[in-house]
Amino acid sequence: MKTAGYLDALDREGRLLAAAAEEAGTGAAVPTCPGWRVRDLLLHTGAVHRWAAGLVADAHTAPRPLDEPPALDGAALVEWYRDSHRGLVAVLAGAPEDVECWTFHSAPLAVPSAQAFWTRRQAHETAVHRFDAEAARGGLPSPVGAEFAVDGIDELLRGFHARSRSRVRTPRPRVLRVRATDPAGSGADAAVWTVRLSEGPPVTEPGAGADAEAEVSGPADQLYLALWNRVPVPRVTGDPALAALWRETSGIG
Repeated sequence: MKTAGYLDALDREGRLLAAAAEEAGTGAAVPTCPGWRVRDLLLHTGAVHRWAAGLVADAHTAPRPLDEPPALDGAALVEWYRDSHRGLVAVLAGAPEDVECWTFHSAPLAVPSAQAFWTRRQAHETAVHRFDAEAARGGLPSPVGAEFAVDGIDELLRGFHARSRSRVRTPRPRVLRVRATDPAGSGADAAVWTVRLSEGPPVTEPGAGADAEAEVSGPADQLYLALWNRVPVPRVTGDPALAALWRETSGIG
């Protein structure tokens, strides 16, 4: 995907998130985030939006802490989130392509610049939390496009879980395959990743690679949400313990 596509996705997903949160009410439970209410979801996502916008706008070359969340609730909190989202979209849309600022993925991901990195990261951050807000509201969730979902799986596997903070570890080397299949009518090609597990951070390579002890697979949109632990994995073949290991240890704090 190109940066403009990520920006469009970020704009759309944030608007949907705010609408779902408003409809659900800030006191509604978020079933996909046990212990959270919609107010927690808005405070978290809005704070991350403002943090990322500040990194880019001020060209911070080192990490900085998130600001303290505001003491807001109800309609005022929803509007604060909308303002946070609008501000982030405006900053990323106006940032020069060669802006230099801190990023946190060391893996060789297909992003040409820090601006592209943050636009991509915030698009996926917002999409997952939009799903959370819609889960709190109830009813059918908004669809996730297959191309966007495949991109998000790649970012999760080769970005987040390439970091030292990943807890997906095994005492002996093991291999997990992740396969996104083409949902009917999506036009997206199937995508496959080989995830090598060990006592260190997972190492993920595109392609089928070596023989795997287990494979998790399914339509790209469902697999995307499953790998973020929002829905069950559509299909598991081979050793089910590896799929269970992912579910139990892959949460990102």
